[in-house]
Amino acid sequence: MGVFERYAPFIQDFIYQNRWENLRAVQVAAGDAIFNTDENVLLSASTASGKTEAAFFPILTLFSEDAPRSVGAIYIGPLKALINDQFTRLNDLCEEANIPVWHWHGDVAQSHKNKLLKHPSGILQITPESLEAMLLHKHADISRLFGDLRFIVIDEVHSLMRGDRGGQTLCLMERLSRMAGVNPRRIGLSATIGDLQGTGAFLASGTGRGTVIPRIDTKGVKWRLSMEHFYIGEGKVPEVEEESSDTAPKDADPGIGYIFEHTRGKKCLVFVNSREDCEVVTTTLRQYCEAKQEPDRFLIHHGNLSASYRETAESVMKDEEQFQTTVTTATLELGIDIGRLERVFQIDAPFTVSSFLQRMGRTGRRDLPPEMWFVMREEVPQARAMLPATIPWSLVQGIALVQLYMEERFVEPPKLDRLPYSLLYHQTMSTLASCGEMTPAALASRVLPLSYFYRISQEDYKQMLRHLIKIGHIEQTENGGLIVGITGERITNNFRFYAVFQEDEEYTVRSSSEELGTIVKPPPAGEKIAIAGHVWVVDEVDHKRHLVYCTQVKGKIPAYFGQCPGDIHTKVLERMRGVLAEQKSYPYLMPQAVKRLSEARDTALYSRMLEEPLVCLGGEMWCLFPWLGSYAFLALERFLKIRCAQELKLSGMDSSRPYFIQFKMKAGREEFFRVVKEAAKEPIDPMELLYPKEEPLFEKYDEFLPVELVRKSFAYGILDVEGMLARIAQW
Repeated sequence: MGVFERYAPFIQDFIYQNRWENLRAVQVAAGDAIFNTDENVLLSASTASGKTEAAFFPILTLFSEDAPRSVGAIYIGPLKALINDQFTRLNDLCEEANIPVWHWHGDVAQSHKNKLLKHPSGILQITPESLEAMLLHKHADISRLFGDLRFIVIDEVHSLMRGDRGGQTLCLMERLSRMAGVNPRRIGLSATIGDLQGTGAFLASGTGRGTVIPRIDTKGVKWRLSMEHFYIGEGKVPEVEEESSDTAPKDADPGIGYIFEHTRGKKCLVFVNSREDCEVVTTTLRQYCEAKQEPDRFLIHHGNLSASYRETAESVMKDEEQFQTTVTTATLELGIDIGRLERVFQIDAPFTVSSFLQRMGRTGRRDLPPEMWFVMREEVPQARAMLPATIPWSLVQGIALVQLYMEERFVEPPKLDRLPYSLLYHQTMSTLASCGEMTPAALASRVLPLSYFYRISQEDYKQMLRHLIKIGHIEQTENGGLIVGITGERITNNFRFYAVFQEDEEYTVRSSSEELGTIVKPPPAGEKIAIAGHVWVVDEVDHKRHLVYCTQVKGKIPAYFGQCPGDIHTKVLERMRGVLAEQKSYPYLMPQAVKRLSEARDTALYSRMLEEPLVCLGGEMWCLFPWLGSYAFLALERFLKIRCAQELKLSGMDSSRPYFIQFKMKAGREEFFRVVKEAAKEPIDPMELLYPKEEPLFEKYDEFLPVELVRKSFAYGILDVEGMLARIAQW
């Protein structure tokens, strides 16, 4: 029997109603794997290929034949917006079969949640943080709610693979399965996975099952790709061979003016790499509308905005009749269906190939080719600028990301070998808060066997528990049991506890009755802030209740939401070196980008920076170009300071991570390489690369851990010493 014939009649009807002429390759592959095996399944296919339906058509068929006695499937999504979107899509599909669909996150009404608690059934859509809260506060109900759980679908699984949030999701699935006495199959969905086998193993952790990874053949897709370069605040908007009735104001910033000019009458997304940039770009585009006396046609979407602002942008973008453009961060990168997008803009290079592919995949739906316009911006290099400042790093990085995928189909692999002590603290406190008093042995037997903690020893765990008792996060009772201490309760009782990703102290911003979003570090009354694409003057700051009251004014100022670090793979840096070294042209480069790349290649050639990683900038000033990813670069910085600086008389080290390191040095080039290579021959313990008394607080709960474990986590889980040593060996 074919997959279509195996589907339940109501699903066959749904397919007919939507006038699908045939099933997509991913739907056939998923149906075969879900119907005909008992394994976990990993579905990797391009954006908008129908992965969600591919997973749920067979699941719903099985449920219609044998209804679960509790919630039968959990859908875990990384973003509230994605859950809201999928909720609507699944609801339409399930209504006819009378299979309820529930969604559960911070913006969902309590009345909706209460209905699920009374009648656990159907499909539950939830974020990792809300699932954590559920296990913590509804501990006694878990077996009733999930006693017949058969599937867990993890959407955008790649987004959970590179940090504690993915580890938390894995722990939650294992804890829930154990508490409910079930072993549901896991189905992972993603458009951008670099290491399918590694991801499949990650997905299967703790299930005792294997993972089926169907080979999905899809026809080649043509891209419409362009990349243009602009100097900030100089030059004119370039002529483009395309009819456009609007022009940016005369004195417009050329890169932003270019976007303003080529979004009119179209539905577009503009991706930026930080929330600060998101606010600045939106405010600037709106000012251009005002200057041209045109209606505002720009929306804004990022994680610090209130739900109403985010949902407004999402619903307007779904409206086929409206031609508006949304400026956004990664919050619209993942699979939310926002209708027929005609064009995506990307300001500067994203950090990863994965991110580039996700953003590119926002367009190209409804049989249109994917279309992305890169807008690369840089300050005009000063006449006396030193060599590294004259290289357009963002332009070169953007080319490298595109070429890596086009030439090698490279996507960053998952990072699964960390020492996640911060998450270990979190899962320990969550388990203790939900279960009540436990013996140390019982607590250890609940937490340590979770598969994500495979690198953590019993000795490390004992050390952590002793420390938590000492600082009052855990208390030991008279009969030797452990409970959450008074200090620990302040942590676990706060709603921020559910998330394991780093958050700054946030203040809610209000204007009259309207909630605008959140900011960190609010300025005093009378100062201005930027949020929701407008500028506001602060009327009052209530530090006790974390509230900022403000009034809208005109103008433009930078916004601040806390740091936004990038994690760039060594392969990207190596390909950037190749971009500067080769003389080939790239068909997607526009005239100004071609010119700027040519200048950069000349600079690289004349300076010999590609043949010699160490270049003298004049006198005792030197610059090192190691072409290493973020974490190997970090290891090299420390290695030079700790093992080599004294002998080489290095000083004034100044890094632009992960591109170059500038420093003063008394020694010459030959001596530098001799000293570095000799130092690299000596055995090296990554712990050596930490400075005395350093506490590298990298993850959210590191501050509550013993200093020794924080140092160990950074040395063995973050610093890429192997990558650094491999590069030194090539010098």
